[in-house]
Amino acid sequence: MRKLMLICAPVTSRSGYGDHARSLVKSFIEHDKYDIKIRDVRWGDCPRNALIETDDKKDKQLQNYILNENRLDRQPDVYVDIRIPQEFETYGKYNIGITAGIETNAVSGKWLEDCNKMDLVIVPSKHSKDGFVNTIYDKVNNTPDGQQQKIGELKLEKPMEVLFEGVDDEVYKPLTKDEIDKEFFDWLNDEVPEKFAFLFVGQWVKGGYGEDRKDIARLIKVFYESFANKKKQPALILKTSGATFSIMDKEDMKRKINEIKSQFPSEWKLPNVYLLHGNLESNEMNYLYNHPKIKAMVSLTHGEGFGRPLLEASMVGLPVISTAWSGHTDFLDTELSALLPGKLEQVPKSAVWKDIVIPESQWFNVDEGDVYKCLNYIFSHHLEFKRKANELMDKNREKFTLDKMTEKLDEIMEKYLKDVPQQVGLNLPKLKKVNSKPIEEPKVKLPKLKKVGV
Repeated sequence: MRKLMLICAPVTSRSGYGDHARSLVKSFIEHDKYDIKIRDVRWGDCPRNALIETDDKKDKQLQNYILNENRLDRQPDVYVDIRIPQEFETYGKYNIGITAGIETNAVSGKWLEDCNKMDLVIVPSKHSKDGFVNTIYDKVNNTPDGQQQKIGELKLEKPMEVLFEGVDDEVYKPLTKDEIDKEFFDWLNDEVPEKFAFLFVGQWVKGGYGEDRKDIARLIKVFYESFANKKKQPALILKTSGATFSIMDKEDMKRKINEIKSQFPSEWKLPNVYLLHGNLESNEMNYLYNHPKIKAMVSLTHGEGFGRPLLEASMVGLPVISTAWSGHTDFLDTELSALLPGKLEQVPKSAVWKDIVIPESQWFNVDEGDVYKCLNYIFSHHLEFKRKANELMDKNREKFTLDKMTEKLDEIMEKYLKDVPQQVGLNLPKLKKVNSKPIEEPKVKLPKLKKVGV
């Protein structure tokens, strides 16, 4: 009998966690070793239609594994929770927590406590693992004289493995101009007249200038400064949104862009920034990465647990510009991509998030002067950068595919699950009929009782 595996994850969510969860579930299915059931949960306010509005047959099939009621007829042999640590639960005989981890350099004590509930924790990058392993808190008791006495340490006590987020190389692959859907190709040409466009992909969350996690506001400002009043100007395409794809969200994105633009003198000739708001299917994202107008991917992110869109772009040979710190450096390097220098600084108050982003932690702030130089250099020397990007593509397509992730996940599961007891069926022997006559009760001769008292 196969091990019963219950997976709790936002598999229907249109989000980074949703993408990660769907890849992991498909890998578990590919192993063909488990009786899989899915408990689907939401991820913030993100839309939950990823399995409906998709052309991916494997994604659609995941719907068949989702429990209509959160009930099972027995305890799961293996429970897998793909969320942030404070949401981890322990329903199985063996419990695995899978999380993207943290974008800063340290995790909260709450996260350490929650990870220590699990039997195994899996994260997508060396950076994420370091955040857990290198964070240690003192455990103290208050003494009668008002002093504090150290009685131990709070640290990660359970095993943690690194498993990268594999990209489906049958979806994200280099295309010729003729292989891009004609309607999509013509649409982007009509919307963006410039021949050279930088592309950003990511969610625009809360925070003022320099305080949103992807540092989008800074990217827009430095882009304007880099090409203002120049005869030849590239475009910047922002594939972004807030929590939803609503009209109100779209208007809020426009407002943020216009606020940055309004800081420049009205007589300046600024390059164009285009907002690409709403959902694109995986194949459409691949068209975007491959469109001849899209010359480079750029992100000034403060930190990534992994940085999936950056890997997707590299898988098709699109040059990548990003910061020189955190999860994405597992698959980007200084030789074949543009990793921008900067320094670690304490996170701003607006970024603090209870039990998730702690006030004492740090994230990466890029040097704006280096961004300015890099954007201008790549605009002028694109072919040189493109050759390096093609080398990186070949390298990453060997190491970071969904199939390679599936193999690595199986190795991890075999390593840790070999001693997990497996529920087996009970096969009782068949009883043979030996006599058609009823069995007579044996006759027992009872002794006579003597009267011993009145």
